[in-house]
Amino acid sequence: MYQAHFGLREPPFGLTPDTSFFFNGPQSQKALNTLLVAARNGEGFIKITGEVGTGKTFLCRKFMQSLGDDFVTAYIPNPNLPPRSLILALADDLDVLLEKDADQHQLLKGINLRLLNLAAQGKRVLLCLDEAQAIPVDSLEALRLLTNLETEKRKLLQIVLFGQPELDAKLALPEIRQLAQRITFHYHLGPLSRDDLDFYVAHRLRVAGFSGARLFSRGALARLYAASGGIPRLVNIMSHKALMLAYGEGKQQVSRRHVALAASDTVAAGRRWWPWLAGAVVLTVGTAVAWILLK
Repeated sequence: MYQAHFGLREPPFGLTPDTSFFFNGPQSQKALNTLLVAARNGEGFIKITGEVGTGKTFLCRKFMQSLGDDFVTAYIPNPNLPPRSLILALADDLDVLLEKDADQHQLLKGINLRLLNLAAQGKRVLLCLDEAQAIPVDSLEALRLLTNLETEKRKLLQIVLFGQPELDAKLALPEIRQLAQRITFHYHLGPLSRDDLDFYVAHRLRVAGFSGARLFSRGALARLYAASGGIPRLVNIMSHKALMLAYGEGKQQVSRRHVALAASDTVAAGRRWWPWLAGAVVLTVGTAVAWILLK
């Protein structure tokens, strides 16, 4: 709705993890480097944790995109599955051919054969599990057993866990201590710093096609950081709504007031945040439509 008004090719603050918008800030770049080094190392589990909205899924997509042709990746976005279903999901992602009524032994044998064939082609196989804090304990143990598959030279399967901090508590359970001991690389994603937020907003606007000097005023950026706490998802949500408000008023720059109005619809006391409130969205869209009709 506001793209032409601000000279944008596409919405700059979408919530879909479009890797063309990946921000090479200090934290995200360090996390990506950790993942790439760990993948090349080829041993054990890799763990990435972070609070809701800090960009774990975004990082996962960018990581898989950054791997070379010598990697084969499998991706399971919702691993809250019993052991057999989780292993079947892996088999499906790796194009393992199975009989319709294959038992557990045949399932594991088929995966092992597929991994051996890929290794013979010089391929490394890497499984990425998003929302890993939701994986049942018995399914985590099944994953650990899968990493026992190996040649004389290296593991046939490497596993990357992306999860909220609750994943650490689960990995501390005595019954899966063997898995925790196999985590050789880990990184925790935190919120953006104040300076990083300025660069983050400018980066997303530039990728979306903005060529002007400053679309968000300094006051707007200060209010955006205070309201979002540097959580990228919150930054995106509030920036999008602030742009809609500025567009609805026919303004060429987002002000502190626009961000404050967007924040009041998104953030409650103690920086707890809620889904978009229907009433405020109607108000924002209504203002924008009124501006269109008056033009």
